[in-house]
This record gives sequence, structure tokens and C-alpha cells, in this order.
Amino acid sequence: MGTDKKADFSGVTSTVDSTAEVVPKADFSGVTATVDSTAEIVGGQQYTVQKGDNLSKIAKAQLGDANAWKRIFEANRDVLDDPDRIFPGQVLKIPPRQA
Repeated sequence: MGTDKKADFSGVTSTVDSTAEVVPKADFSGVTATVDSTAEIVGGQQYTVQKGDNLSKIAKAQLGDANAWKRIFEANRDVLDDPDRIFPGQVLKIPPRQA
């Protein structure tokens, strides 16, 4: 029979070469933010709701068009959930008149 010879791996070296890229962490140090909101109308009028008022009546008196009630409602979504539910004493923002 032949002689048993063990394999000699003493001269073997290895390296690992990965295809994964080293991605640096995102740097947000130079990021700035601004917020533009339509919630506040700079220089806009305000109106305090009186007993018997509704948005159409306010729109007619303030904007000259009863159908502009939707614009008043949209300008006040932060305080109004329902255009039919306004209360005396509420202060509403009145958007500028449209030409």
C-alpha cells in the first residue's frame, strides 16, 4: 500500500475581498428647514363670530360674496371641523378678497 501523507497547508494564505462598499454615514449638519403655512394669513383680517352668524353671512359681509364661505372655512381648518358649527366668540381668520 501507499504511504499516508498528510496535506501540507502551511504555505497557504488567504485574503477576503468584499464587493460591499463602505458607505459613510449621512451628514445632515448642513441641513436647514423652513415651514410655509397657509394656516396664518399675514396681515389678514380676523372676525369674531356673533350670535346668528354663519360662514355664508360672514363671507358676504367681509368678502362681498356669500359663496366665499368655503375660503373662510379652509383658512380656519385648525379651529373648525364642520362649517355648520361655529360659535359666538370664536375668532376666525378672514382670507384676503380675491380679485
